[in-house]
Amino acid sequence: MLARLMKRVLFVLLIGCAGLFAQELPEKYAPFGQLIITSFDTAPFPHPLRAQGHQYETNFFSAAAHYQDSDVVLFIPKGFHAGRKTDFVVHFHGWGNTATNALPRYHLIEQFSASRRNAILIVPQGPVNASDSFGGKLEDEGGFQRFIAEAMRTLQQRKIITSDKIGQIVLSGHSGGYKVISSIVAWGGLSDHVREVWLFDALYGNTERFVVWFDHHKSRFIDIYTDHGGTTDETENLMEALKGNQVPFFTSEETNATTQELRGNHLVFLHSALPHDEVPRSNRAFQRFLETSALDAIRH
Repeated sequence: MLARLMKRVLFVLLIGCAGLFAQELPEKYAPFGQLIITSFDTAPFPHPLRAQGHQYETNFFSAAAHYQDSDVVLFIPKGFHAGRKTDFVVHFHGWGNTATNALPRYHLIEQFSASRRNAILIVPQGPVNASDSFGGKLEDEGGFQRFIAEAMRTLQQRKIITSDKIGQIVLSGHSGGYKVISSIVAWGGLSDHVREVWLFDALYGNTERFVVWFDHHKSRFIDIYTDHGGTTDETENLMEALKGNQVPFFTSEETNATTQELRGNHLVFLHSALPHDEVPRSNRAFQRFLETSALDAIRH
């Protein structure tokens, strides 16, 4: 009984600290642009499939502690120009993480700002500090379309955009973020708007969904993988299958790939010597992918 009470007290303290940390983020990132943290009805969680929590091996993640946070982070970079359509980059964090922790941990705002792309960054809250790749409502049929529609309404209400037209969408995911992205491109409802998919050491499975998407849409697919992140076999199998079907692709060491090579290839496979958790940050890959993307640059 005492042990359970102590765990509960610790949980409340941690949640309180996380709340204070989230409140400080808009001020922290004000030099780069406007950061909004708000609740969405269409956010991944809560979701019926996690109403009883989730068991992973010997660890149990309760619904109350890990699947009730409906917060979504939106970042509007300085110089953003609201146009006829609005472009988005939607990034999904991996296991054992939160949306607000992923921002400083991987320097997402700094990299996004430095790329000077005229787009809005969205980071939805997935499972809170859990060993779970489930994307909640964003894995439901049409769930992503409803999510982006709510993002558009939120931005319109705050006078950030005036148009109701969705432009290009980039889906970016680290580690366990692959699963929700694979569902989005398969049945999320906006596949024709998804111009790029970036997997940061994240190709663990559902590969056939990505293949169907990039085969039909001719958009850019980037898979960056490491030796010890658990993605090597899946990546090499995909490259072998593409080679066997005479589908052209570009492969290189991450640090050797040039801007022209990143920009000019439809399918890109990059091997990284970095540890798994450093892939989105240490070589500023997130920024490089943004700079070589189809997204427009901010006008001076």
